[in-house]
Amino acid sequence: MREFVVEADGGSRGNPGPAGYGAVVSDAATGETLAEAAEYIGVATNNVAEYRGLLAGLRAARELDPEARVHVRMDSKLVIEQMSGRWKIKHPAMKPLAAEAATVFPPGQVTYEWIPRERNTHADRLANEAMDAGSRGEPWSPATSRAALDTPPTAPAAPPPEGPPGDATAGAARVRAAMASRSDTPEEDAGTDTDEPGGALAADADRRAAQAAATPSSGWAPADMGAPATFVLLRHGETPLTPQKRFSGSGGSDPSLSGIGREQAEKTAAALARRGTVQAVVASPLARTRETAGIVAARLGLDVTVEDGLRETDFGAWEGLTFGEVRERYPEDLDAWLASPDAEPTGGGESFAATAARVAQARDKLLAEYRGRTVLLVTHVTPVKTLIRLALGAPPEALFRMELSAASLSAVAYYADGNASVRLFNDTSHLRQSY
Repeated sequence: MREFVVEADGGSRGNPGPAGYGAVVSDAATGETLAEAAEYIGVATNNVAEYRGLLAGLRAARELDPEARVHVRMDSKLVIEQMSGRWKIKHPAMKPLAAEAATVFPPGQVTYEWIPRERNTHADRLANEAMDAGSRGEPWSPATSRAALDTPPTAPAAPPPEGPPGDATAGAARVRAAMASRSDTPEEDAGTDTDEPGGALAADADRRAAQAAATPSSGWAPADMGAPATFVLLRHGETPLTPQKRFSGSGGSDPSLSGIGREQAEKTAAALARRGTVQAVVASPLARTRETAGIVAARLGLDVTVEDGLRETDFGAWEGLTFGEVRERYPEDLDAWLASPDAEPTGGGESFAATAARVAQARDKLLAEYRGRTVLLVTHVTPVKTLIRLALGAPPEALFRMELSAASLSAVAYYADGNASVRLFNDTSHLRQSY
């Protein structure tokens, strides 16, 4: 009986955004490449693109020999665990893809293995070639794939990770493409054990650069890691609605800080001034974030830049209500909202999927503007949780499993190799210190 290895990958530039997949089938005994598949699939999430890559790889293997044993290797922990039956599949867009993948070969004929991303470069390259071709309005073809292999480009200056198309040079766009495909893959690197935003980043960058240089590159120049862009994420201080746990988004009364909230902002400012790492301050346009950012920026001697993409979700008719009040008045709408990131709050609010797309776009814009710098983003619960979720590659329902306190600090470092390392989450130790 023949044995094949299927390696597959998928990516989305924006998550959701322009997406594509790649898959390669090789002979398990000789390592010979037997088939390649890649396709631009339009706007989709990373996870959907990865499942499409898996399907393409399995179908290609079946065309070669429907009786063969197949060993699937992917760097998507989510897909591997779900297809192995260890994780439940809850997302409605992935359920039919997983079900279809399970029927390509008879049960027991396919095994699954998670591999690190550096061992999945062939499929990753195909996925990015497909997305590049899609951005040009062209289909991917094996001929263009071989041409890319025969003429490896020189290493371009590395742009920020996980970004969409739109860089000024084609070389930068190629690197951004490689980074974008990683944005919802679970991180293999837990980072250093520091609880200070921006702390120990130089040592971590050196370690990553050494790892990249030591990795066989098949003729490609080592990646230019450079310094990471670090986003220190500050949730605004308390408003009168905060202790009452009322929905307070971008479509409500736009409350200002309470007295406690202003005190929290002052303590945060003092802590960040002591650390001395923040080089710029960017805030959501809402009153509570601009006020928090103004207090911090004044202490740091910086100006505040407003970024609309960092605003909170619009909760529609739920604005100003408690969770219990929403449950009582809109039980069906609330159940749908809790079950799917595509569901909107009652009255034309914003879905979590729409918020994620907006926040990811703002992230990419800021990464392009603040390469290699440490930036304080003063924003809200949902944007902070979304940035953390995207960095970890966690599913949308992870938003409901994170607790984020008022005036808390979190931090994410974005590296030029596509990794995003969560350095800190929901730290409130500065609020217990005097200043």
